[in-house]
Amino acid sequence: MSVTKITTSAIAIVALTATAAAAREEIRRVGSSTVFPYTQAVAERFANTTEFPSPIVESTGTGGGMQIFCGGIGESFADITGASRAMKASEYQMCQDNGVTSITEAQIGSDGLSLAVSVESPHDWDLTLGQIFLALAAEVPVDGEWAANPYTNWSEIDASLPDVEIEVLGPPPTSGTRDAFVELAMHAGCEELEYVQNGGFDGDWVEENCSRMRTDGPFIEAGENDNLIVQRLQSDPTALGIFGYSFVYENLDTLAGVKIAGTTPSLETIGDGSYPVSRPLFFYIKNAHRGVIPGFEEFLTEYMSEDALAPGGYLNERGLVTLSEERRDELRERVANSVPMEAPAD
Repeated sequence: MSVTKITTSAIAIVALTATAAAAREEIRRVGSSTVFPYTQAVAERFANTTEFPSPIVESTGTGGGMQIFCGGIGESFADITGASRAMKASEYQMCQDNGVTSITEAQIGSDGLSLAVSVESPHDWDLTLGQIFLALAAEVPVDGEWAANPYTNWSEIDASLPDVEIEVLGPPPTSGTRDAFVELAMHAGCEELEYVQNGGFDGDWVEENCSRMRTDGPFIEAGENDNLIVQRLQSDPTALGIFGYSFVYENLDTLAGVKIAGTTPSLETIGDGSYPVSRPLFFYIKNAHRGVIPGFEEFLTEYMSEDALAPGGYLNERGLVTLSEERRDELRERVANSVPMEAPAD
């Protein structure tokens, strides 16, 4: 990075932190709870192998992280935000409006959006996306009409499903996991329904009518802390939970992934695309803070290392589905050169 660029960044930070004598010493990361354990692992490795302070790693959810990250330049605002979906056009514009004009996007790998149950569950769960939609959507087809969801038991949706109450714990609307689940599971499940197929409804209709999760009890918003969902499932063998596959992977002694259309979530099925609900994982870098926050460049170098991102690397061991070698090389070059992202399409 050039001296001019570093000096400009330093001036921006000093100007926006008049109450502080110097820039913040620790790297600060906010954002997705799904990306959180990966960044936490990098932060631990970084703290153990360098003399820099341990980074501050916060789990605020993807949407909450974007709000903090895009709030401005300076030590009050995060250096990195993790995301379990791509940055939205509205978030990019918020960044631009607040002076965060150079952002590098980094896709670190992929993840499966998993439904999971306790290993103590007496049922062999195997759901279609259509059945998941009928269980969790605010409105579904009822006697040929689009109406409020009446289902309270899984067996009411399909007699082959367990005769137990629908109880699914999942993330709130501020979570990237929620956004991705709506897009990848709810919209796709809605499109499987005969009502939608026979009605000839297009994607705009599906987005408008099939995005709302029910609020009458069977779907329970459990906050941004996925560990709380894990604990709840461990104590309730009839409940299901929604979160990134890494949380299933890290708790295989107590949790089991629910099959979707006959396919169990795993590193292999997510990597080869046979598991139907998978998504890319990202973090976003505030380039104005590079060369200003101590250790920031070294931290990014650790994050981009083969030890972290390659198959068999320590992030892969925590459940991250890795990119190809070619894509890792492209990613590493983009991050090293602070290549700014383009404005996302609406």
